[in-house]
Amino acid sequence: MASASKAKKTVRIASGRKRARQDVKINAANAALRSKFRTAVKSVLKAVKAGDKAQAAEAFKSAQSVIDSIADKGIFHKNKAARHKSRLSAKIKALAA
Repeated sequence: MASASKAKKTVRIASGRKRARQDVKINAANAALRSKFRTAVKSVLKAVKAGDKAQAAEAFKSAQSVIDSIADKGIFHKNKAARHKSRLSAKIKALAA
C-alpha cells in the first residue's frame, strides 16, 4: 500500500512530461470550476434558508447555468448535475408552501 506522503517520480519521456504539465493546468481549472459550483449552490441555499423566494429563484437561475456548464465539460456527471438542480428546485418550491 502506497503512502500519501510518497514523492511522485519524475517522468522521463517527453510526452509524459508534457502530460504532467498539462495536468497541473487542467487540475487548477477544474478546481476553480468546482469552487464556482459550490459557491452557486451555497448562494441558493442561503436564500432558501432566509426564506426569500425571489432571491432564491434568481440565484437558482444563475446556478443552473454554472451546473450545466460543469456537466458539459465532464467535471461532474450529467446525472449529478440533474440531481443538484432537482433538489435545489424542490427547496425553492417548498418555500411557497
